Amino acid sequence: MPTARKRARSYDPVKTRAAVFAQLGHVREAVRGLGEERLGLPTRLGEWTVRELVVHIGMAVTAVLRAAARPAPPKQDVRVVDWTFATAANSAAIDDFTRRLAAERPDLDAYLAEAEDGLRALLAEHPAGRLLETSAGAMALDDYLVTRTVELVVHTDDLNAAVPGLAVPYDRQALATATRLLADALAVKAPGGSTEVRVPPYAVVQCVEGPRHTRGTPPNVVETDPLTWIRLATGRLSWADALAGAQVGASGERADLGGLLPLLG
Repeated sequence: MPTARKRARSYDPVKTRAAVFAQLGHVREAVRGLGEERLGLPTRLGEWTVRELVVHIGMAVTAVLRAAARPAPPKQDVRVVDWTFATAANSAAIDDFTRRLAAERPDLDAYLAEAEDGLRALLAEHPAGRLLETSAGAMALDDYLVTRTVELVVHTDDLNAAVPGLAVPYDRQALATATRLLADALAVKAPGGSTEVRVPPYAVVQCVEGPRHTRGTPPNVVETDPLTWIRLATGRLSWADALAGAQVGASGERADLGGLLPLLG
């Protein structure tokens, strides 16, 4: 697993918690208006339909509950950014669990409401530093909540892509947190200071080995918007397609990130 050399970014627990609930609330509101026909639409996630995608969004929240139900580990052994590199390991089990849950829980609004209520009760009971044994390793509760913003934002985007005209909103703090975590993951995967990656207004990171930039305009610059960055980092959009569609700007000989993306499996 890549090891970060720079000081880890800190996240405000209060803002992170609010962002998780806000994004989940946006999804719940949108899902209430979906009939069976639209719930049966295909998604860009393999063979999953919209119904299974919505169930998986709920699982992003209930994962916190499942982790908290296990004994607390003795010490933290991963940082929040390390979660990024562990997401592909359990894909087969996640697919199976999602399909079974979708069959068992046909009332999606009730399912999402239970997930939200359960998380609220959990957060009222446990301090931010309570350690959880997650699929990525042992981390603090509020660090794990940071990863939930990535799950919620990414899958909200999947939902919008699957259902024409749905336009589920993105909570600003959730989008900012997801953008920053994925930008930091790139800096961990390709440490260095020769390339500056800008995702205004939320993130700027230095990465890629080579001559380090110290003053003036960097010789190697990549710039894009938050949603495009998230799609690139998660494999929803290829580097070549983003360049061809003018969705990303890249200048300099070390500005080609195609070999480093995606970051999430």
